[in-house]
Amino acid sequence: MSTARWILCLWRICFQKIWWLLNISGLASLLILTQKFLSSWNFQNLKRVSPNRQPFVLFGNHSTRENLNAGNFNFPSEGHLVRSTGPGGSFAKHMVAQCVSPKGPLACSRTFFFGATHVPYLGDDSKLPKKTEQIRLLSQVYAAVIEAVLAGIACYAKTSSLTKAKEVAEQTLGSGLDSFELIQFKAALRSKMTFHIHAVNNQGRIVPLDSEDSLSFVKTACMTVYDIPDLLGGKGCLGSVVFSESFLTSQILVKEKDGTVTTETSSIVLTAAVPRFCSWLVEDNEVKLSEKTQQAVRGDECFLGTFLIGGEGAYLYSGNLQSWPEEGNLHFFSNGLLFSHCHHGSIIISKDHMNSISFFDGDSTSVVAALLIDFKSSLLPHLPVHFHGSSNFLMIVFFPKSKIYQAFYSEVFSPWQQQDNSGLSLKVIQEDGLSVEQKRLHTSAQKLFSALSHPAGEKRSSLKLLSAKLPELDWFLQHFAVSSISREPVMRTHLPILLLQAGINPTHTVENDKVIISIVTGLPGCHASELCAFLVTLHKEYGRWMVYRQVMDSSECFHAAHFQRYLSSALEAQQNRSARQSAYIRKKTRLLVVLQGYTDVIDVVQALQTHPDSNVKSSFSIGAITACVEPLSCYMEHRFLFPKFLDQCSQGLVSNVVFTSHTMEQRHPLLVQLQSLIRAANPTAAFILAENGIVTRNEDIELILSENSFSSPQMLRSRYLMYPGWYEGKFDAGSVFPLMVQICVWFGRPLEKTRFVAKCKAIQSSIKQSPFSGNIYHILGKVKFSDSERTMEVCHNTLANSLSIMPVLEGPTPPPDFRSTPQDGSGQQECYLVFIGCSLKEDGVKDWLRQSAKQKPQRKALKTRGMLTQQEIRNIHVKRHLDPLPAGYFYNGTQFVNFFGDKTDFHPLMDQFMNDYVEEANREIEKYNRELEQQEYHDLFEQKP
Repeated sequence: MSTARWILCLWRICFQKIWWLLNISGLASLLILTQKFLSSWNFQNLKRVSPNRQPFVLFGNHSTRENLNAGNFNFPSEGHLVRSTGPGGSFAKHMVAQCVSPKGPLACSRTFFFGATHVPYLGDDSKLPKKTEQIRLLSQVYAAVIEAVLAGIACYAKTSSLTKAKEVAEQTLGSGLDSFELIQFKAALRSKMTFHIHAVNNQGRIVPLDSEDSLSFVKTACMTVYDIPDLLGGKGCLGSVVFSESFLTSQILVKEKDGTVTTETSSIVLTAAVPRFCSWLVEDNEVKLSEKTQQAVRGDECFLGTFLIGGEGAYLYSGNLQSWPEEGNLHFFSNGLLFSHCHHGSIIISKDHMNSISFFDGDSTSVVAALLIDFKSSLLPHLPVHFHGSSNFLMIVFFPKSKIYQAFYSEVFSPWQQQDNSGLSLKVIQEDGLSVEQKRLHTSAQKLFSALSHPAGEKRSSLKLLSAKLPELDWFLQHFAVSSISREPVMRTHLPILLLQAGINPTHTVENDKVIISIVTGLPGCHASELCAFLVTLHKEYGRWMVYRQVMDSSECFHAAHFQRYLSSALEAQQNRSARQSAYIRKKTRLLVVLQGYTDVIDVVQALQTHPDSNVKSSFSIGAITACVEPLSCYMEHRFLFPKFLDQCSQGLVSNVVFTSHTMEQRHPLLVQLQSLIRAANPTAAFILAENGIVTRNEDIELILSENSFSSPQMLRSRYLMYPGWYEGKFDAGSVFPLMVQICVWFGRPLEKTRFVAKCKAIQSSIKQSPFSGNIYHILGKVKFSDSERTMEVCHNTLANSLSIMPVLEGPTPPPDFRSTPQDGSGQQECYLVFIGCSLKEDGVKDWLRQSAKQKPQRKALKTRGMLTQQEIRNIHVKRHLDPLPAGYFYNGTQFVNFFGDKTDFHPLMDQFMNDYVEEANREIEKYNRELEQQEYHDLFEQKP
């Protein structure tokens, strides 16, 4: 909606061009001003295909049905002047204009007048001149048309029915004409009236109102009263009156307690910042009458009494909801006041026309001061038509520190407090003395003052000014923020919280008999289990603990049905326990849910919300959700986050974020960067430092174990905006990307601890870059090693290169689950490991794990003489060199010598010795191979007998 605000601020420029041209033109220039000049100068390059979306400016009796519906506004300049487009070629009484946004859906139409719609009060109630009566008649019809269009918009916003909106608009038009005592003209005017509503897309093209997307489109409501005759007895046609506004609707589906779905609607008129009433004095007698009024009040014998003070910068408000405040010069007299306006002329309010005068300043110099005048009906002919209202009161506002503000206190306040001949005196009232309507106008004036007040050197904020002109804008934006998210219904009890309505109690109390659920979540290896163990072991004073640990021995991250079955069994056990215990020894039960994986927390919340047993659902209440973050295990590569990381820290769900490493150095760059990132995703989360899951501050423990953090109004509103449909379990958390495969392998044989540790440590060096295929990031599970009979819990984090091997602690476990059973159904597999990574295959994971088990011995090959090593030959020589020698040889202590004197280093029978050695070795090898064949070897994944 910030873009819409910018468009609206820019949009106001279109009509301001017309006013600027008319205001700078002198009387003579106004009379010869042409339609073509205004249209071409102001609306160039804005032509549309549809006649209903064409910009135009038409004077007087030239604004006929034929010309308005022609769709071609390229008229010649001659004959279409202000001075010649009235009845019988006289001065035009009014002009109609339509402006269209060049590249957007906004458009609006207005009717402005050439002449005053009232005669200033000069001490007597003289009859209005005929020309003024004609303009007054047109302005009264125009005022009734404005009310009719706004009523039609309000009806359409509630019912989305064009037929009903048209009926309401026609009825409101009739009522408006009755209020102006135009009953005799009602039939003639209603027969010439048309009303329509068009939906417009963002490119400015009209689309069918009943189309599927039209609900979110800007719409334009327009009423035209064509070819109004001179109803005061004259001949000819005065022309047409046109008024249209662009508006936007917002519709929220609300589910009631009985299950029915109703709608809560709101609407905003986007073009309401464009003034709906404006007039210019164009004839000599009008200008002279205005000058006569100025001279009359300046005379010594003025009917308003003694002149007190005058100044500029006063704002005149009326009880008419369709009119905007008018800024002008204000002159105070002892018996009345004069408000001078550049367009409407002089407005004189005598004390003879006042019932009461009140003053409110809020007892503060920063609050706008308001002079409240309750006037008699006799003043109505002397007021512009758009200041007429059912409540008959006016409010004159002075901005703090302005000259007129200071002059009022010094020169007017005391004299007006004294009772005069009329019996009136100025009364000071407090805020509780203001009516509802007066409070609304004063709040609007205060916003206008805030928007116009800006420090020296700073540019005035157009958005603040627009918000002051559209006081309902903030409310609509709150409503639209909810309705634009989705079409899923919200609960009636939650609607005030979503709309930020005042009076909401920020605290949420939990019934004592409910089981509080504290959820601890995070990516694998985030030390969530350590935090859980710490909480349960050291903080038993919070009550009796039940712990639900995510079932890791499967290929799924989270299974809602399993969690729901656990809740049912846990509630039954808790109720049985409570029945056996007396009230004074009964402890409050708490459930700690520990989730480690790529699980979206909203899935856990929705599993509780959609529990098939309403009794179970109402017996549990989520207290707080805490996300654990291990800084070293957040990024897959560079600044590319693991999937679901930010979802697990999401606003509206997570109240606390626990950082489980790098906490000794609080300004560690990685820690600071992650905190900044998470703060952007969840501005309200509390940050907790807990090295390896050990929390050191009692305040942090209270945050983690809070009973009402999850149900706070701020969290509830964020949850509806972030996860539409969550209350009924209709929000789809989306898939995991990159896809993280979770493969669970079961086995019944022990692993070799040394080999397993070495294999885990070697994974980090094999990590691949995008697309990360084959990467193993986490290994979790329960195994046995060959050096111990105890079952060990294993947790390996590849990126942090950390491996945790801890004995399994005895404690409560979730109920049996069909997914935990090995696929072959033998039930003998007691060890499992879960491998989490990208594009993993079960066969590849099993091959990797087999290398961590005891390896099957290989058969030995038979030896040959050629396979003997030099060391073996030397060993044979050492062992048998003293064996008996054959005839003709002797040993001299170092060498062997034959009969002919030949010497050798080896025994003459060395070849035989080597053959004997090979034969003996082969006998041992054959024996070993026979024994090996007789031994029974089992594969790691083979079932035990």
